Amino acid sequence: MTAAGMAWGHAQALLAHYARYWRLMRLHRPIGIWLLLWPTLWAVWIASAGRPDAKVFVFLVLGTIVVRSAGCVINDFVDRKIDPHVARTADRPLATGEVHPAEALLLFGALMLIALGLVLNLNRLTLTFALAGAFLTIVYPFTKRFLSTPQFVLGVAFSWGVPMAFAATAGFVPRVGWLLFLSTVIWVVVYDTQYAMTDRPDDIKLGVRSTAILFGELDRAFIVGLQALFLASLVLVGRSAGMGPWYYGGLAAGCVFCLYQAYLIKERDIVQSFRAFLNTAWLGSAFFVGILLDYTFRS
Repeated sequence: MTAAGMAWGHAQALLAHYARYWRLMRLHRPIGIWLLLWPTLWAVWIASAGRPDAKVFVFLVLGTIVVRSAGCVINDFVDRKIDPHVARTADRPLATGEVHPAEALLLFGALMLIALGLVLNLNRLTLTFALAGAFLTIVYPFTKRFLSTPQFVLGVAFSWGVPMAFAATAGFVPRVGWLLFLSTVIWVVVYDTQYAMTDRPDDIKLGVRSTAILFGELDRAFIVGLQALFLASLVLVGRSAGMGPWYYGGLAAGCVFCLYQAYLIKERDIVQSFRAFLNTAWLGSAFFVGILLDYTFRS
């Protein structure tokens, strides 16, 4: 074998070695990053009245990516004995044995230290929220064992970027910030219930709990009802923040996405339910565009 061939072989082996950590952090599937990032960006823009501080913006975006990656690692560590028996998760690196549990814990610790380093560049209140968020990140995977509604815990964890954004931008969390936080919690419960519908047959056999299992035949009504509550709560957010027509245009687009998702889950088909979950990122982006345009075109 030539020197070039050997070098290429070593490079391929190195890439394969680190690719397993990339997959463990779920960086090859950025949907989770977007679902965390959109509410954070909604909050940054509203908190700053459309004039976000560049430093706050950069550190919150980077922090979102790092914390989501850490959340995937600790979730897979906790679920490492369950995932091999679930069709959707059977190929995850911890489930297949590609990554040792000790390696996963070291990676999780490293990611949380990076997140801490990022948040130390912001104010003390943001740091306080970040520490609480770290606790939520660790606790959530365990709630699927003893809570019938773990989606609500995930809702709080995935919405935590909202009060953090207000804290980092304004130094406190006003009423509109908490309203937006509650709206986001509802939104997360909606899309994670859609997500849980794809795992329901396996979860029932394994004793894993979810709102999709809890509500059974009422799962679609539960989702549609929460979608309506989510949209109504965003109207309250808009009124509280003094938003204009572009904001409500983005909200109208979000309503269309909600209707489409309700259509996709009508037969409870696993593939279509997963499509509904994936569609959620487009709802988040449409609403952000509405916020962005509203502040851009204000007189």
